[in-house]
Amino acid sequence: MRVLARDPGRVVELEGVETAAGDLRDADSVARAVQGCSVVYHAAADYRLWARHGGELYQSNVDGTRNILRAAREAGVERLVYTSTVGCIGIPSEGIGDEAVPVTLESMTGAYKRSKFLAEQTALSFAREGFPVVIVNPTAPVGDHDRKPTPTGKIIVDFLQGRMPAYIDTGLNLVDVGDTAKGHLLAAEKGRLGERYILGCENLTLKEILERLGRLAGVPAPRIQVPYTLAYVTGICSTAWAILTGSEPRAPLDGVRMARKKMFVSPDKARRELGFTPGPVDQALERAIQWFRANGYVG
Repeated sequence: MRVLARDPGRVVELEGVETAAGDLRDADSVARAVQGCSVVYHAAADYRLWARHGGELYQSNVDGTRNILRAAREAGVERLVYTSTVGCIGIPSEGIGDEAVPVTLESMTGAYKRSKFLAEQTALSFAREGFPVVIVNPTAPVGDHDRKPTPTGKIIVDFLQGRMPAYIDTGLNLVDVGDTAKGHLLAAEKGRLGERYILGCENLTLKEILERLGRLAGVPAPRIQVPYTLAYVTGICSTAWAILTGSEPRAPLDGVRMARKKMFVSPDKARRELGFTPGPVDQALERAIQWFRANGYVG
């Protein structure tokens, strides 16, 4: 097994894994990394809901994906599993989204979602041309070893640090990060070429997520629900300050816009065609809490 890393020295806790120095945006380094590989998993992305220079997300997510697809095709890779996002899944009004719901670029909120949508379309175009691509659309993975942390992990960290005194009426589909990894393996083994598969588990409102975190962590969950208008104004102010200072906003405006719609989806297609059977979300939340506490993320 070989891993592409910008800094191989930071690849830890992966025993027996070969590392290849490179960057998604460097086509030559990607070409070197895929040589001799029969299966490629493209799970890397610039996952930020705010960036001072939004073009960086397109360089990594769109151009980087194209670099990997081209390199894999030229190297004769037998199958490529591309990690998209649930953000590219269509959500009907007051309903549950799935792979069949129509969706367009215009419905994507923010640079992250737009760049991932364009990257997914690039992968689909390679599939239409005959290259063996399978796409997975993870929902909101939770669990241990979220080092950055991701925006999903940051919800847990902020809650544990007492930085979430209130919540808004939104919702996510959560899934154990370990099950997400297993879903990738199943997609490589059983996925139909050119198809998309949602890797998710349980639809929960933000209130329900915080209540579960509170029960598992022994921390009181917030009881105040703030109106969306107030959250939107907070997002404007927070993002404007971030643009001025260069510091990450506490409440990115794009994140607030995304929260207006509950991202409730169905993983039935992955269950049916891949044999995807995700486990309880509470176990993943508990592992996340323990890991963040043990690794200094919570004061």
